[in-house]
Amino acid sequence: MAIKSKKIVIVGSSNTDLVVQVDHFPQPGETIIGHDFMTAQGGKGANQAVAVARLGGEAVFVCRLGRDSFGESTLRLLEKEGLDTRHVKLTDGAASGVALIPVDSKGENTIIVASGANALLSAEDIREAAEDIKEAGILLMQLETPVPTLVEAAKLAHSHGVKVILNPAPFPKEPLPMELLENVDLIIPNETEAAYMAGQQVVDDASALAVIRKIQGLGVQNVIITVGKKGAYTLDEQGELVLVPAFVVKAVDTTAAGDTFCGALCVALAKGMSMAESLRMANKAASISVTRMGAQPSVPTEKEVFGE
Repeated sequence: MAIKSKKIVIVGSSNTDLVVQVDHFPQPGETIIGHDFMTAQGGKGANQAVAVARLGGEAVFVCRLGRDSFGESTLRLLEKEGLDTRHVKLTDGAASGVALIPVDSKGENTIIVASGANALLSAEDIREAAEDIKEAGILLMQLETPVPTLVEAAKLAHSHGVKVILNPAPFPKEPLPMELLENVDLIIPNETEAAYMAGQQVVDDASALAVIRKIQGLGVQNVIITVGKKGAYTLDEQGELVLVPAFVVKAVDTTAAGDTFCGALCVALAKGMSMAESLRMANKAASISVTRMGAQPSVPTEKEVFGE
């Protein structure tokens, strides 16, 4: 995948994560006692943007925050990470996004998101960031902001030769519009999201290949399916199925592992690495992230992943 510029524009969400460790997830009506509590920066867009910046990429972030204590704190932290925040807006009359995240003893999590200002990201915001998008090598997006806004960004980027990468998470109730998919160069669902798109579960190599083919039939030719601790499926240049294995680690918190994967993949591609090597670097970054608590606090550095 030839990338015309090292600049990576991330359009997406930003949340403050409220994380509590639990022995198990509560059943309906059940009250349980949690253990350690932490507040961390999160949101799929912000996680991916921080991953790009921390791993040495040139990151430009487009998002909306509330004009409140969470939003102001988030903006300061994004600037500290070295992100270009000219298109990060504090929004009057809206709360910043918040995510409630219990993490169980196996490191698995469930997430409840109150979108707040994220739901107000608009086509006008995209138009204001148009020059940066046109100059970028990669546009990276997720689905925690309005889909019409993503369509606007994808159409603009695609028309100027920018590679559009979509992480379709969280997957919406309605199918993604063709107007979006026809402007996406690479889509990166996890196995659950891939099943929603294809109407078929990923349970083995044969089903992974069938699911990738079905997603290609929706209009996106380049597909990567992340499958947790097993790694990631894709097709090689000959159209053969490849499973790029994950690194073996002991997971303590899987929050933002997928976001770290996406950010690292974009940085590796922008560095001129092959898709195979980029996938290996993305798996390495994600594997490091699951050994640490929190979303953005878990993202590794450029030196840890690329040795630079």
